[in-house]
Amino acid sequence: MSQSSSTLSPSDTVLIFDGDCAFCTLWVNRLEALLPTFPATTPWQWIDLDDYALTQDDVDKAAWFVTPTRQFAGHLAFSLLLRSQPNFGWRFLGHLIATEPFNTIAALGYRFVARFRHRLPGGTPACAMRPTA
Repeated sequence: MSQSSSTLSPSDTVLIFDGDCAFCTLWVNRLEALLPTFPATTPWQWIDLDDYALTQDDVDKAAWFVTPTRQFAGHLAFSLLLRSQPNFGWRFLGHLIATEPFNTIAALGYRFVARFRHRLPGGTPACAMRPTA
């Protein structure tokens, strides 16, 4: 991972994910190795969520790409990650993910993966989403 919470501040661009989830950690590490440009990363368990205006429910449902002025969750976080790449192909794919009708498909796909991440390769029972009230 890029940085720990001790070196991050809310003024940094950061990718926040579920550090207790092996599936999430695996994919953050794979993407970090694959993509030439990558923000600081931190598990939500290592930060004060209030510093980033996030709630427990927010981080239970999705990964977050947080900039000093905006927050992007789930498939839009992934879209922004791709749009920040120097390679045209990655940027194009990132824009495509955020454009209809692909936006709707990507949102549904992200929700499906998030819901069943504990059953996917690399997932563990700790990856299961908490039940919502």
